[in-house]
Amino acid sequence: MAETLIKIRDLKTYFPVKKSIFSKKLFVRAVDNVNMDVPKGSTFAVVGESGSGKTTLARTVLRLIEPTSGEIEFDGKNILGLKGKDLLEVRRNMQIVFQDPYNSLHPRKLIKNIIGEGMKIHFKISEIEIRDRIASVLKEVGLIDDHMYRYAHEFSGGQRQRIAFARAIVLKPKFIVLDEPTSALDVSVQAMVLKMLKEIKVQENLTYMFITHNLSLVDYIADKVAVMYVGEVVEMGDKATIFNHPAHPYTDLLMASNPIPDPKFVREKRLLKGEIPSSINPPSGCRFHNRCPFADERCAREEPELREIKPGHFVRCHYPL
Repeated sequence: MAETLIKIRDLKTYFPVKKSIFSKKLFVRAVDNVNMDVPKGSTFAVVGESGSGKTTLARTVLRLIEPTSGEIEFDGKNILGLKGKDLLEVRRNMQIVFQDPYNSLHPRKLIKNIIGEGMKIHFKISEIEIRDRIASVLKEVGLIDDHMYRYAHEFSGGQRQRIAFARAIVLKPKFIVLDEPTSALDVSVQAMVLKMLKEIKVQENLTYMFITHNLSLVDYIADKVAVMYVGEVVEMGDKATIFNHPAHPYTDLLMASNPIPDPKFVREKRLLKGEIPSSINPPSGCRFHNRCPFADERCAREEPELREIKPGHFVRCHYPL
């Protein structure tokens, strides 16, 4: 069994909402009671509709957003209690590649300054050593060392995302969040970037948390999958189990909506009806019951727990498929 790198327990991230000084205090329950273990060396995909809490979960794990409650352990340390130098060391080992390669790179800085800034903060090394490391990491992501003397606007979208990834791996981290890293790229460029991510993961012994709504990308790159719905994890397990034997009706409908690249393949149409509920006032009982084809009175009344139905396969449903 793989060693756990990140352990998340009862994690909640709420954002206060106040319409006026006289209104009742409300909260957006962006992440609500999430429990998961991210194994070392894995690519752990988090999927779901827009607004399900995927990105908020990832940013909370990195402490870019402070949680409301819960525990986050990274490599055996509770990172929520860390400050100063201890927190700085954890930050070096946890990096992120943002979704938008156009806005995540400073437009007025040379690439060598964008990539090298983290090394100046975390390492006491000379300018020559920094330049050599930048040249090395640029080659690792498929660019050349002369690119360090250019600005971000001089590159294509795929090249910018490679630069963003170089900025993340230059610090030799253990864990990288990939927040929909290919959604802004053309399909052909997506394929090249994904291939690069898989190769460097093995070379650098990295662990990924891959945030996406594209199930085809999950099928290509992931080892483990967690499916989120209105701030909760509704199903979690190995990729093969989730794709071949989904146990939650929401996961099953997601899989049914994933296109198959075969013109002769005919699939029964099963559409996901309705809109995702508000995270401010989620439905009582099971949060999916108002869209679920199998829901009954118990689903509307009683909230299901995330339980293990088979070894390593967890589902939040009273009547798993």
